[in-house]
Amino acid sequence: MAKGNLAIGAIVGAVAGFVSGVLLAPKSGKETREDIKNKANQAKDATVEKAEEVKEKASQVASDVAGKAKEVVGDVRHKAKDVADDVVAKAEDVKDRVEHAVEDVKSNYKKEAKASKK
Repeated sequence: MAKGNLAIGAIVGAVAGFVSGVLLAPKSGKETREDIKNKANQAKDATVEKAEEVKEKASQVASDVAGKAKEVVGDVRHKAKDVADDVVAKAEDVKDRVEHAVEDVKSNYKKEAKASKK
């Protein structure tokens, strides 16, 4: 923003200096009006040019931000998928361990039941 404020200050200063110079210069009214008209057109052209530069820069920044946002979203999705895959793998491992533990308990129970019948 400092550059924008500097540009605006420079334009205002140039206009003020021009107006002071025109009003103090020994010219006819017609020449003075023509000078004011020319300088006003120059100021308008400079303002339009600066506005176009700002528009281009804003468009580029918006494009860059959108690209970064897509990249970040992609990274987050990838990390979320990795976490979900890890959770599923750990859940399957726990399920397998529980199933083996249940089978071991059943097997030991059957052995103890047979031993107690004898």
